[in-house]
Amino acid sequence: MHISPWEATQGLFAGAERLLSAGAPLILYGPYIEADVPTADSNLAFDASLRSRNPAWGLRDTDDVKAVAADAGFAFAGRRAMPANNLILLFRRT
Repeated sequence: MHISPWEATQGLFAGAERLLSAGAPLILYGPYIEADVPTADSNLAFDASLRSRNPAWGLRDTDDVKAVAADAGFAFAGRRAMPANNLILLFRRT
């Protein structure tokens, strides 16, 4: 998600909407930016590095991901912190 343009995220959810049945999970893993959670310095540096290589790349804000997910028929079902400042975001097809 972070090493691709935003349109790839939109396409991921659009494709998953067509392929997954109601209740099916869509699990995302990686570094994200969260509005009310301090972003680790290493993630900020990674984001800057990605954007310097391609302005369309970069860490995605979880609120933006949740919005595109909702538009595609997915409900946010949970978040889990993982090693190295990564997250699992769980969505379920509605």
